[in-house]
Amino acid sequence: MTPATDAAADSHQVPQSIDILKIMQSIPHRYPFLLIDKMVEIHAGQSAIGIKNVTVNEPFFQGHFPSHPVMPGVLIVEAMAQTAATLVVMTLGKAFEGKLVYFMTIENAKFRRPVGPGDQLRIHVDKERSRANVWKFKGVARVDDVAVAEATFSAMIMG
Repeated sequence: MTPATDAAADSHQVPQSIDILKIMQSIPHRYPFLLIDKMVEIHAGQSAIGIKNVTVNEPFFQGHFPSHPVMPGVLIVEAMAQTAATLVVMTLGKAFEGKLVYFMTIENAKFRRPVGPGDQLRIHVDKERSRANVWKFKGVARVDDVAVAEATFSAMIMG
């Protein structure tokens, strides 16, 4: 952690897990674009796991693909970013709740197998570095402990 994130994490208590209501308090995303349902194993300023329960009722399945529903890879990467953004807000505290977080880079995205209805994505994000309001993460999405997608990405929190 940087000294700024050390101080932020020390100044308030960060829970080990949060529900959808706390996620919605932390980031501005809403249905149909809120892509995480819960977060667990939160380590302030370092890592977290986001949970996405994929159901057949997801709006993107109407067109991707009706006869063989597959969650778009870009939405899996977005779920990684939302997990990371929520971790950043949880680390930095109440003053950053609801702030916008913008992608800056997406690197080395790999999609290993399709994700479909009935799957539960466990989205592991680990901070690689942060400086000022720019954070870089490595994300790996897993289904049944098998990696289905991964990417390295950076984002800027606006505030």
